[in-house]
Amino acid sequence: MKPINIGFGNIVIQSRIIAVITPDSAPSKRLRDEAKIENRLIDATLGKKTKTLIITDSNHVIMSAINPETISLRIEKGEKDE
Repeated sequence: MKPINIGFGNIVIQSRIIAVITPDSAPSKRLRDEAKIENRLIDATLGKKTKTLIITDSNHVIMSAINPETISLRIEKGEKDE
């Protein structure tokens, strides 16, 4: 259970992450809208612009203000530390 910092003191357990995607495409926007309607959307941006959507194994969608590349590097670094 390796924690990954997704910005502003928010943490997600690495093994729970299924995908890290950009929020700009139409399918990403639909995914975010559906998650909001179904109360599965978690806003971890602290009012900043959403740069990343993180999809979890529990079907939650987490919005982060950190770049997807940065989160991906943090995940890769966590895998190397194990």
